[in-house]
Amino acid sequence: MVLSMVGIAISLVFLITLAYRGHSVIYIAPIAALIAVIFSGVPLLATYTQVFMPAMGGFLISYFPLFLTGAIFGSLMSATGYAQDIAHWLATLIGPSKAIFITVLATSLLTYGGVSAWVVIFSIFPIATALFREADIPRRLMPASVMLGLFTFGLATLPGTPQIHNTMPGQYFGTNTFAAPILSILSTLVLFGLGMAWLTYRQRKLKAAGESYFDATVMEKREAAALKARSGGGAASDIDDAGTTSNTPVLLADSPTASELPADGAGVHRRGILGVLPIFVVTAMNALATYVIIPNMDTDYLAEEKYGATSVDSLVSIWSVVIALVAGIIWMLAVRLRKITALIKTLSEGAQRAVVPATITASEVGYGAVIASLAAFAFVRDGLSAISENALVTGVLSVAGVSGITGSASGGLAISLEAFGSDLATAAAQQGIDMEIMHRVLAMASTSFDSLPHNGAMLTVLLVCGLTHREAYKDIFVVSVMTPIVGVLFAGALGLTIGGF
Repeated sequence: MVLSMVGIAISLVFLITLAYRGHSVIYIAPIAALIAVIFSGVPLLATYTQVFMPAMGGFLISYFPLFLTGAIFGSLMSATGYAQDIAHWLATLIGPSKAIFITVLATSLLTYGGVSAWVVIFSIFPIATALFREADIPRRLMPASVMLGLFTFGLATLPGTPQIHNTMPGQYFGTNTFAAPILSILSTLVLFGLGMAWLTYRQRKLKAAGESYFDATVMEKREAAALKARSGGGAASDIDDAGTTSNTPVLLADSPTASELPADGAGVHRRGILGVLPIFVVTAMNALATYVIIPNMDTDYLAEEKYGATSVDSLVSIWSVVIALVAGIIWMLAVRLRKITALIKTLSEGAQRAVVPATITASEVGYGAVIASLAAFAFVRDGLSAISENALVTGVLSVAGVSGITGSASGGLAISLEAFGSDLATAAAQQGIDMEIMHRVLAMASTSFDSLPHNGAMLTVLLVCGLTHREAYKDIFVVSVMTPIVGVLFAGALGLTIGGF
């Protein structure tokens, strides 16, 4: 048993280390599972074909429609210019001096609309750059501003958000994406308020210290030193770049200045409102499908074996989001009929973009299933239960911990629900804990420790902004790790005290 535990530990270290170094989890996860299996002495090939692959395939069967429609919707938001129009509109409406607030608001709005993280990052970067430059806010605060809007309340806290983090719990707790709406809104205010308070404090502190947007970043200093070295004027090692990541490309693109943003006028407001409409369509259709369309459908056939012998309660969170995202896609195509040929190509591009994120998460789920199948995992499960008999506390610890290990909110949530979901639902029912509270708090827990330094999306934000961990991670850690932890504690305590509402 001890050897098996050592194998699990080694496999986790292997997974984290290689993921942090940029290797694809698609092939890392099976190898990491292989390490744990070898130490445990269980059949190797049978574990791979009968445990890993069924879990991976099962995840894709259940959730690939969400990845597919979400990726296509996000691609259309970018191709039509709606994502950029929203950011421009907010900048004009509020003013460049509120650069941090606008960046957080725009990213959270796009996230809540179902746009994928990658699309949001590349859509918001040029606008955030222009606003930060105009307001002379140090660039080191830009990644944290993006992370606050993208990886906290917009992802899993706001009621109705169509992101996969808010749909997965529904299959285990019989809930929908609007679970615990009042608690969700209160928790969102806590997350937003704490995050903005920190970023505002940091902006003032850095300004008092004399820092400016125009200060050269570590990457810019390295480039300058390398150029100087190539011209024979010195050595690149003259620059102190401790704390940077090696072989990190600089993805700085030409960005507009704030004065180059669209001027105030009817055109800007009209485009901004048009940009918000697809998000409104998705949100409204999600609610309509959840509370009107699907409940009034005849779904008795789901009890048949060929349909999985299930009930509509376990499917409503997925069906409603797919319907909503398809409605948003149809809306954008309908209002841009004159560009339908170009937009059809975007559908293909969006579909292709869905494959890698879905497969990465599914591979992590396969890894989690293998670990959960090992006898040594019973000690982990018993250890979590020993910390607290409360199903909500056990669920939070599991989801947050696994999300931190994998560096993925969706992966951590999927692995934990696959391993503990049914048991947590049973225990919660016995303890009188509202399933909507379980849904909301566990979804929120997935967005806490996931943002540790090896998180892939966070690394992308740093790359796009041209910054290093040493420059920007302190603020990222506060707004996307510490703040969500406070939010989870708040939501859990309030939910257990007052109950479902």
